Amino acid sequence: MQYLRDDLIMFQSLALQRVLTLALAASGSLVFWYAGLPLPFLFGPLAACLIGALAGAPLRGVGQLSVAMRTILGVAVGASITPEVLGRLPQMAASVALIPLYIALIGLIGVPFFRKVYRFDWATSWYAAMPGGLQDMVVFGHEAGGNVRALSLIHATRVLIIVTVAPLILTRGFGVSLDNPIGAPATDLPPLELLLMAAAALVGWKGGERIGLFGASIIGPMILTAALSLAGFIHFRPPAEAILAAQFFIGLGIGVGYVGVTLLEIRRDVVAGILFVLMLAALAAAFTEIVFLLGLAEPVDGFLAFAPGGQAEMTVLAIIVGADLGFVIVHHLTRVLLVIAGAPVAARLFRIQDRGKSEGS
Repeated sequence: MQYLRDDLIMFQSLALQRVLTLALAASGSLVFWYAGLPLPFLFGPLAACLIGALAGAPLRGVGQLSVAMRTILGVAVGASITPEVLGRLPQMAASVALIPLYIALIGLIGVPFFRKVYRFDWATSWYAAMPGGLQDMVVFGHEAGGNVRALSLIHATRVLIIVTVAPLILTRGFGVSLDNPIGAPATDLPPLELLLMAAAALVGWKGGERIGLFGASIIGPMILTAALSLAGFIHFRPPAEAILAAQFFIGLGIGVGYVGVTLLEIRRDVVAGILFVLMLAALAAAFTEIVFLLGLAEPVDGFLAFAPGGQAEMTVLAIIVGADLGFVIVHHLTRVLLVIAGAPVAARLFRIQDRGKSEGS
């Protein structure tokens, strides 16, 4: 009976923390909305939850609901994959071919930086440097024996800065607006297509998890929706309300990532993440300039394609500014695929190295 009572207390505590988090995120959106600030459904929850986390508020992520919101972005990307986009794949080949070089340079810069300057172990240094998804890099880093907390904070800082700064670069540097129509209202979309989108989101997500697909919450729905789009069953993106909901939970998730952060972690892990993002920004700017000068992409598309942010966050920004979503996502998928494909090899090398050290000592 005591166990049941303890479980009930724990459940109530978690529920209260999540209610507090949602209320704080919603208040952030309202403040940004009434103040006329940009992207209120993304930056409002992000700012409110970040401030709350740094102030020590007992915030809690919303678990599977947050993951479910990412399926909306997978559907949005899949709906943008049309026969016309497939016909343009050969034209993207040259810029996609730059991705392996991009990743190699990131590794050559990032791994020595984390290893030599901040004295992280090899596994932590490798997965901190790799521009993969936050969750993927933390999971792989954990399996390789890396510092999970440091990896979480470094990648959360990378995503936070890029999501915050990229819109400023897009508006001030490229002169684009952030009020591009993100989708039609749900009431304007055919009910059958809404049902197909919902089915593609759920089946793609859970089916992808069942077969071990990386990034299943985005990639699974994307694949199924792309098939429906190419077959002529889907002609629209998800409704605007769904895209706004995805923004809300992405912002909330980034802010909550800093819950429990200490001053020592800020001085070490967060500052390391900030310095590394500055290096990544310079590298991304160079590749953006290269693809533009070679005539491989428009400046905004090139910038978003090589920006080292998370796949979900870059999808949101591409939708908001009206960029070529197909071009942007093909490059990010290639980057993530290469990083994840190299993860088992890296983990094996770290184990061999650690074994050699232990035998030599």
